Amino acid sequence: MEKEQNQNQEEEKNNEVAPDSASQEEEKNNEVAPDSASQEVEGEKIELKENNLEEKILELEDKLTRTFAEMENQRRRFEKEKEDAFEYGGFAFAKEALSLIDNFERSQQILKNDETLKDTDALQKTLEHFEIINKDLISIFSKNNIKQIESLNKKLDPNYHQAMMEIEDDNKEAGTIVQEIQKGFTIKDRLLRPSLVGVSKKKKIKKKKM
Repeated sequence: MEKEQNQNQEEEKNNEVAPDSASQEEEKNNEVAPDSASQEVEGEKIELKENNLEEKILELEDKLTRTFAEMENQRRRFEKEKEDAFEYGGFAFAKEALSLIDNFERSQQILKNDETLKDTDALQKTLEHFEIINKDLISIFSKNNIKQIESLNKKLDPNYHQAMMEIEDDNKEAGTIVQEIQKGFTIKDRLLRPSLVGVSKKKKIKKKKM
């Protein structure tokens, strides 16, 4: 009888322990599951932060590159403007000074056409002085890179010449400059004033009436 009682007691103990261990395992599982989920969430947050940080860094790098490029462009523009100011600073003055040459040439022509002064020593001496002054002016212009545009017997170039009239001339190719009305000038590689010219054209052939 004692043996039977002991066996029954042992069975009861086993029955009591089993539920406890099972419940402990369930509790452990329940405790572990939330921890792993929170770790995954934290990992995702860190990854998002890293991605956002990389995007911000790339955005800043792009802004810096654009800023440096704009600064370089501004520096080049400033250098170009400074060079132009140095090289072409007298552009307006030079353009106005051309009127001196125009007036000298007009005065010479008026004197030459004056019937009362023709073939006189006074006229000859005056014209010689005019010519000396005119040459001096051209020399001063040339030293400052202001040069006269060649026109006569040249083909019309719209970049340097402005046609004011057409003159019939079968001896010249059409579009050839045969008359210079006003001299043109350049300052370095820029047009200061175009030459006003007359260009040749072929004579019209009149058809005979039958």
